[in-house]
Amino acid sequence: MRWSNLSTETEERARLPGYADGAVVRHFEAPDAVRTRFYEVRAKSILNRVPEASQVPFKWTINPYRGCSHACVYCFARPTHTYLDFDAGRDFEREIVVKVNAPERLRAELARPSWQGEHVALGTNTDPYQWVEGRYRLMPGIWEAFRDAANPCSVLTKSPLLLRDLRLMREIAARTEFSAALSVPTIDERAWRATEPHTPNPRARLDAVAELTRAGIRTGVLVAPLMPGVNDAPEQVAEILERATEAGAAYVSGIALHLRGQVRGLFFDWLREHRPDLLPRYEQLYRRGAYAPAEERRRLAAMVKGPDLAPGERVRGRMQSPPAREPPRSTSGQERLF
Repeated sequence: MRWSNLSTETEERARLPGYADGAVVRHFEAPDAVRTRFYEVRAKSILNRVPEASQVPFKWTINPYRGCSHACVYCFARPTHTYLDFDAGRDFEREIVVKVNAPERLRAELARPSWQGEHVALGTNTDPYQWVEGRYRLMPGIWEAFRDAANPCSVLTKSPLLLRDLRLMREIAARTEFSAALSVPTIDERAWRATEPHTPNPRARLDAVAELTRAGIRTGVLVAPLMPGVNDAPEQVAEILERATEAGAAYVSGIALHLRGQVRGLFFDWLREHRPDLLPRYEQLYRRGAYAPAEERRRLAAMVKGPDLAPGERVRGRMQSPPAREPPRSTSGQERLF
């Protein structure tokens, strides 16, 4: 990421709910001329226990950033921004909290006698490699803490920026369990730019999968969320499967869109603006709540079976030829996050 043409200035201090000390507020002239404010805070703790009700396959997470400039319209984490007295829409994308002391806090918490060395998942709420990580560089210190503690961990991201830290990831993998996952919901140009406008090119993400795999890092691909009529065309999904296979992905997983809480209204607003032709279909699919009917969820999940072909074998226009074999499962369970 080039930062030479970006401007920054400290404008004020602000108080955020849950943080005792005031936050330093900075404005960056970000890529795509998106005016974003960053609230630099010092967190009291960095390891977050996941509530059992969340039903995710990991107990601990780290989120060095709150809010995400990727601006994915479907992001399930948007409602968490309301805890800071921000809204789940525009504020989630442009009012970003930066936990500037995350590496030092993590090192201290991993060293506690009470810590049991459990697996920690990153990228479960907001992306730790969103573009401003290129400026704050919090992740190298976080990876160093995990390496030195030989603590199992994993990361989910939509950015090839994680390759910057490949050396540290290899050092972690040499000492303990480590895996990575790249989220690639679509490689269709229109669907990508409409649904996740400030993310890196999805093809570059698949290139990152290949590089991580060559380096010996177990890496998977998430085709998630799958959105009926938006990114579920068989030929589009087939191309992702093919490219993921060629990249050596350890697994490919997909799951249907869910619309919990405020995300439902935000997504329906997006449909009205960008895909009004799909609005009746979504009103029918999600008429009973956050999840599409079981039959629709099974249809979408069945589209993503790979990697089920030998590297280089063509799959355009067909989904399961030759017959799919069961892909290896991720040890972190992070492929089930969506």
